[in-house]
Amino acid sequence: MQVSAKRKGKPLFFAKTRRTKRKISIFLLPLRRERIGLGMKLILLSRPDFFVEEDKVLTTLFEEGLDVLHLRKPKSEPIFCERLLTLIPEEFHSHIVVQDHFYLKEEFSLMGIHLSHHNPTPPSDYRDIVSRTCYTLDEVRQYKQASKYVVLKNVFDSISEPRYVSQFTEQTLRDASREGIIDRRVMAQGGICLENINKLRDLGFGGVVIRGDIWKRFNIHYGCDYKDLIAHFRKLRQALG
Repeated sequence: MQVSAKRKGKPLFFAKTRRTKRKISIFLLPLRRERIGLGMKLILLSRPDFFVEEDKVLTTLFEEGLDVLHLRKPKSEPIFCERLLTLIPEEFHSHIVVQDHFYLKEEFSLMGIHLSHHNPTPPSDYRDIVSRTCYTLDEVRQYKQASKYVVLKNVFDSISEPRYVSQFTEQTLRDASREGIIDRRVMAQGGICLENINKLRDLGFGGVVIRGDIWKRFNIHYGCDYKDLIAHFRKLRQALG
């Protein structure tokens, strides 16, 4: 399938980049700077399982403007994560954060690691980029300063996991925004879709973490055409700025 021109420039939050042999068009640089400065960040949470077209889908999403991929494969064997990373072009490795198998960060020169209740502690000798999932506004307040960014979970009812329902009223979120708890370093997760992006922007979130709204558009068992997924991603990218 046809894809847009490769995206270039510094990765989200100015993570270290790897050199590439491809030339950057000087005419694209002002547009990239403008989107980094004004747009909300688009972070994709991977599916928890592996599928045949995964590397192709993820590579295309990076080419279309995905800011960061959170690679989350709970209970997986590390070798399968290694294989997936080898199939994704190296130019995009500095846009990937791992939520499991933290050694992969150094092995593949990735952007950083992500902490959560499942993996709450970084390796003892780790001194690089860390992000973290928070389940309450108190946790956001506690961990934000020590993290490159934090993810506030269950902002809306989950699309992919119905048992996860919103934990916050709109007024609670507005109060948190007014108090400076929610700001550009806080990403919203849970039920994110086109219909609520403007509300999240008004609340002051710096970006979104999306899973169900993207992955429900591709059948990993029978599908090989992911045009609908890419078309929807473009709408999300445009809405986020």
